[in-house]
Amino acid sequence: MKSYFFAFVAFLLIFSCKKETPKTVTDWEKISENLQFIQNENTFDLKSGKFNYSFPKEKLPLQKVMLLNASLVGYFTELGLEEKIIGISSPEYVYSEKIHQLIDQGKITNIGNEQKYNVEKIIALKPDAVFTNYIASFENTYELLKKNGIEIIFLDEFLEQNPLQKSKYLIVFGKLFNEEEKAVSRFNEIEKSYDSLKTLARKSATKPIVLTNEIYGNQWFLPGGKTNFAQFVADANAQYINSENDETKAVPMSFEEVFVKAEKAEFWVNAGNHKTKKELLQINPNYAKMNVFNKGKIYTVTGREKGNANDYFESGVVRADLILKDYVKIFHPELLPNYELTYTKELH
Repeated sequence: MKSYFFAFVAFLLIFSCKKETPKTVTDWEKISENLQFIQNENTFDLKSGKFNYSFPKEKLPLQKVMLLNASLVGYFTELGLEEKIIGISSPEYVYSEKIHQLIDQGKITNIGNEQKYNVEKIIALKPDAVFTNYIASFENTYELLKKNGIEIIFLDEFLEQNPLQKSKYLIVFGKLFNEEEKAVSRFNEIEKSYDSLKTLARKSATKPIVLTNEIYGNQWFLPGGKTNFAQFVADANAQYINSENDETKAVPMSFEEVFVKAEKAEFWVNAGNHKTKKELLQINPNYAKMNVFNKGKIYTVTGREKGNANDYFESGVVRADLILKDYVKIFHPELLPNYELTYTKELH
């Protein structure tokens, strides 16, 4: 009798499993390890880090949204979605001219900054969604907004260490705003441009040694060898002084450690937003001891800067191809003789 009972239970389990037909991982379109989505008949489901979202078909496309950090603005400008934004924080850090025009016209509201968001204003304007990077210390603010029916979408694009995966976030915005065709087209163009620049860079016989960043206090934060920056340098056919490191984040080092590592460096890129080499020396006079300071070339990310706003951290988030193009021009100028730098500028 027992054997009949277990056979019956086994049959029910098999039948129920067949009936549910659970989604497999292959059902999901993967932007990266951090971001995946799936389009179902009635919903658009999104996985972003540890957060899961399900948007009913009738609630898409989104019509009015808010942004709590400037790094997401580039996706909106790339897809021409600026008029979907009704609120933005810290607008002084936004580079986009169109966004500022919409602010001046009263179509986009200033909703505070990272010190204090104007929660009452956000709730009163009733956005379809608020986009932001997740910051644990703002958990209370997030909970308050959620309790008032505000959808918060966390998209941590800054965690991506593959430059093109960061650009590919465009496709998620395309899905949410019914601009999928345009988003896919733009991403394909960026990817094609990036790959062609990578191929071009490999034609150079030289592979210069590269230093990056600058010292803050007593520590020089060098990006690890598995970071976005390290990937850019490798794709530009150059040697990054910290490439052997396995970290996906910046590694704190002393001046002395960097001094030794950078002994043969020919280029120093992303050296802050200084205007002159003299200004750089005022930060740390020890720079004068470095070969790269005296004999090499130094570049800052001030090619597109207005006040506190810097387009390197805005459209540059999306345009991986243009950042790579700058590096190829810097390391191998003979390969792009007619190209003018976009985000970077040589320091004299």
